Amino acid sequence: MTPYTIHDMPLPVPPAALAALAQCETATIGHWRHLGFMHRAIQSLLRGRRVVGTAVTLAIPGPDSTLLHHALGLLRPGDILVIDRLGDDRHACWGGAVTLAAKAAGAAAGIVDGPCTDLAEIEASEFPVWARGIAPITTRLYDLGGYMNVPVSCGGAVVHPGDAVLADDSGVVVLPPADLAAVTKEALARQAMSAERERAIREDGARLGDLTGASAKVRARLAP
Repeated sequence: MTPYTIHDMPLPVPPAALAALAQCETATIGHWRHLGFMHRAIQSLLRGRRVVGTAVTLAIPGPDSTLLHHALGLLRPGDILVIDRLGDDRHACWGGAVTLAAKAAGAAAGIVDGPCTDLAEIEASEFPVWARGIAPITTRLYDLGGYMNVPVSCGGAVVHPGDAVLADDSGVVVLPPADLAAVTKEALARQAMSAERERAIREDGARLGDLTGASAKVRARLAP
């Protein structure tokens, strides 16, 4: 029995849907949605980046990155490679060479539920990577097996191949294609409301508590 399970590449998320999602912030979506958010420990290694793309999923065992090296040759422009490390937090599967290969394939980003290495090379490449930090101990080509384009767990979030991914300085959220239009519409409406609220505070001297209704709630509690 082969130690590898590799399914077909997922359908890409439509470019127009990704363009709309790129205008959203993960923290805006986090104001009302609870599903699909990766653990806050998975953070961007490059500041000021916001990326969107189609999830291509990978699950590889702790010390081994054989399937990762193979998967890099299958990536398409706009893909985001999401890697389930199956609980390993010791071995860095992503480093300078992997970054170079992912960027050459046109991938939008890499997201690793574990540490990376070669931070200086990642920074120099300007290729966006989200991870749980940095580690000096790396994986090897042990040929232990793994899974590609199956549902995986990354930072506690279930990720299916073909999901839409939004990642920025606040974290990572994964959205099923069926939810994408509604979530994007709600996020953009909330961001427009927030922008108007900030304008009122900055230009009109409005008070945040009055605008949000928080002060009215407090006064109601304090009323005799």
